[in-house]
Amino acid sequence: MKTKYISILVFAALAACTGNNEKSDAFGNFETTETIVSAESPGKIISMNAEQGDMLTKGQLIGMTDTTQLFFSIEQLKAQMEATSVKKVNVSAQIDVLNEQLKNLKVDQQRVQKLYDEKAATRKDLDFIDGKVNEMQKQIASVKTQFQMIDRETDVLNSQLVKTEDLKEKCKIISPVDGTVLEKYLEQGEITSVGKPVVKVADLSILDLKVYISGDQLPMVKIRQEVTVIIDKTAKENQSLKGTVKWVSPEAEFTPKIIQTKEERVKQVYAMKVAVKNDGRLKIGMPGEVKF
Repeated sequence: MKTKYISILVFAALAACTGNNEKSDAFGNFETTETIVSAESPGKIISMNAEQGDMLTKGQLIGMTDTTQLFFSIEQLKAQMEATSVKKVNVSAQIDVLNEQLKNLKVDQQRVQKLYDEKAATRKDLDFIDGKVNEMQKQIASVKTQFQMIDRETDVLNSQLVKTEDLKEKCKIISPVDGTVLEKYLEQGEITSVGKPVVKVADLSILDLKVYISGDQLPMVKIRQEVTVIIDKTAKENQSLKGTVKWVSPEAEFTPKIIQTKEERVKQVYAMKVAVKNDGRLKIGMPGEVKF
């Protein structure tokens, strides 16, 4: 009888040990980083190429707002720049004419100087022609300053053109990340404003299981550690996946309100994220468990 009693105790102890080994170390829910893609330019959406469930790649064009007014502004600026270039040609031609006149004046200056040296011309005649040469040289210098004004005008127009083209580029609604369209907020033909959400995108290829562990469990965890993630398979069965610890909070916090029992809610715990490759079975918000 005593032997039988001891056998029962041993069996119970083994069963208790087995139950502890099967118990998960932490519980939580799957999440991922969600990106809200917004319009950078106000106006009417003239195209929208994204639907819920669509896979997007980083840099992919998913929509565009109306660019009509910006197109006309760009054409106007280009025309102004062409007109400014014509101004520069005209100034160059004007300088060429003045240089030719200066050349003729210098010929006359040399002739008068020779006559003056030969006492055939007066000092007044020489001063007059010298004054004409100096006046022409100053006039040419003055006209040349127009080049600087034209260059500044060209710089201003070019800056405005670059700015307007950038605004036109911002009419494109582009996905900043690889991911799946979770939500679509606007349709083609609707009016949007700057910063108004258009779609919500998230990378579902890898989900993070966010769980909370106690201070006693911290020594059992390290970054890049492989752990076992357990999710529901049926009402009575579970299935296991491999996960990698990617982050552990450096600060403790109180157990979140989703924990039901009062005893658990008043404990301080550390948040932890486990990255799990998603083969399609994982969904955002799905519960999961972790075994170290």
